[in-house]
Amino acid sequence: MLQYIINSVLKSIEKHIEDNIKRKKRGSLLFPEDFSDMGSSEAVRLALHRLEKQKIIRRISQGIYVRPVISDYIGEVLPSAEEIAQGIAKRDRIRIIPTGVYALHALGLSSQIPMKLVFLTDGAPREIKLGKRSIKFKKTTPKNLLAKGHISGLVIQALKEIRKDRLTTQEEEKIIELLHKENQKDLKHDIQLAAVWIKKIMQKAIIDD
Repeated sequence: MLQYIINSVLKSIEKHIEDNIKRKKRGSLLFPEDFSDMGSSEAVRLALHRLEKQKIIRRISQGIYVRPVISDYIGEVLPSAEEIAQGIAKRDRIRIIPTGVYALHALGLSSQIPMKLVFLTDGAPREIKLGKRSIKFKKTTPKNLLAKGHISGLVIQALKEIRKDRLTTQEEEKIIELLHKENQKDLKHDIQLAAVWIKKIMQKAIIDD
């Protein structure tokens, strides 16, 4: 009798979670914490595991699920590693900024698709496996996360990766061209965060009033 009651409760929790998931937009990331008000952590874990076995949701990594977008042409479309990183940042209420090869790729300065996406963060350092790819969060100082502009923030990290002695004229011209698209107020703010040699490059994108 007790087991029957337990099974009934678990099925009820599973149904509530399934209904909740189906009301969300396809492609939305799902975390066990999203359903903490529907049951104990173990009950939620079991419910998500069963929904995965039923192919209602897909497990992307430990503790990360999605109800995939379905394309008529290629079938299931899963979130990109970049979207997963942003979803984790939103869940954990942390700041992140791309760095290294990923910053170069995001700016179009490299055609290399990095297998490991590295982000600086004010949250806990960790690495998340996504099949052959991974996301790494590296703890950093608050100053490295103060950039207001998306492009200028990426530029600072990309130039750190390239290094002053390896920067080509073509790369510098491309960076200045990209910075012209940045909000001037944000650009002027972010210039003050950069190393001297990076600051000199970024100042070339300032438009005189």
